[in-house]
Amino acid sequence: MQSGTRIGSLFGIPLYIHSSWLIIVALFTFAKGLYWQEQYEQWSQSLAFGIGFASSILLFVSVLLHELGHSLVAISQGIKVNSITLFLFGGIAAIDRESKTPVQAFQVAIAGPFVSFALFVGLNLLASAFSSSDVPDAPIRVLTQNLAQINLVLCLFNLIPGLPLDGGQVLKAILWQVTGDRFKAVRTAAQVGSLLGGVAIFFGLFVALTIPGFTVGFWIALIGWFIWQNASTYDRVATLQQILVNTSIADAMTRHFRVVEGNLTLRDFTDRYLLSELYEDTQAKHYPYFAASEGRYRGALKIDDLRYIERSLWETKTLNEIAHPLGDLVTVRENTSLLDGILVMERQKLRDLIVLTPADAIAGILDRGDIVQTVAQKLGMTVPKLEIDRIKAEGKYPNSFQLNAIAEATSLEQ
Repeated sequence: MQSGTRIGSLFGIPLYIHSSWLIIVALFTFAKGLYWQEQYEQWSQSLAFGIGFASSILLFVSVLLHELGHSLVAISQGIKVNSITLFLFGGIAAIDRESKTPVQAFQVAIAGPFVSFALFVGLNLLASAFSSSDVPDAPIRVLTQNLAQINLVLCLFNLIPGLPLDGGQVLKAILWQVTGDRFKAVRTAAQVGSLLGGVAIFFGLFVALTIPGFTVGFWIALIGWFIWQNASTYDRVATLQQILVNTSIADAMTRHFRVVEGNLTLRDFTDRYLLSELYEDTQAKHYPYFAASEGRYRGALKIDDLRYIERSLWETKTLNEIAHPLGDLVTVRENTSLLDGILVMERQKLRDLIVLTPADAIAGILDRGDIVQTVAQKLGMTVPKLEIDRIKAEGKYPNSFQLNAIAEATSLEQ
């Protein structure tokens, strides 16, 4: 769900303002108002704070133009931009997917800093045009020159080479081009971002605690925390994407299924398997059944079908007659990636998938519990068996482990 208040749209891109934006506007206005009142004694208090407020608004106009730079280049590549949101730390453009090539990714990444630098040059030229030897401190000139400096800072800050900053995106694109491995490039750029964020946190807190009254340190630490947190998210998501792409279904599926004689009557099948397994302290009753006869698979058995067959027919009707041919069902091969397996399950709204060998024999069954367990193991995590059983029974991913959303996003980037 999109957070913030929608204020309109530009080029079809919805624009939002987060509540935290109001905090920085108020603080920036107050700080600038005090500074200019002290710097230009001839300015009235209302003028100084009025110019401070204008500077705050124009700062975020600059941020908006910066994000539009990213967005318009992304749109030119056929990428949907879902929104642009202004918040405490500036702005963010929510794009639908990653660029297809490292060159395109570089173009999207560098577009924002390029816009900021262009604004710096243009505003400096405009400030020069406003210059007058008679009125060196004219409010319009001061405001324009200050805005030019802000855009230069915005450009240089965003070029710091660590995710989630634009410089991190540039670094990712370069590493992607050099190594040919997008996931490795993302993880490296994210790790650099985490390192820089950690340094900023440490430095900011050190400054704030050792220099009395120097509150800038807390801002540096806060920005460092933002960078560290988002870089860590990039790293986690890239790791998950890499696992989903590089892991085959054969590594995740289970062989918990039963192959039964297709010539059994429904009565014999029920007595021999279903009723007896109800009393066993195992999970066998959850396993799928497949009918086979004469050395061939006849199809999958759906236990719910028994409810719609007259009991009088159970003595004569065989499993072969009610089996669903494999050709009519959604199946995947053993060498299919876990990513594609997840996508098939989600798009077809299936609880599990039948996995086939190259010879069209049943190789195994894949469900969401198997997927979560496999991914967790590759991450070095342990998921309790009760939780895996719950996922299998409910057919839903945990709220904190939405692999379906990550798989969809990854598929758009392939």
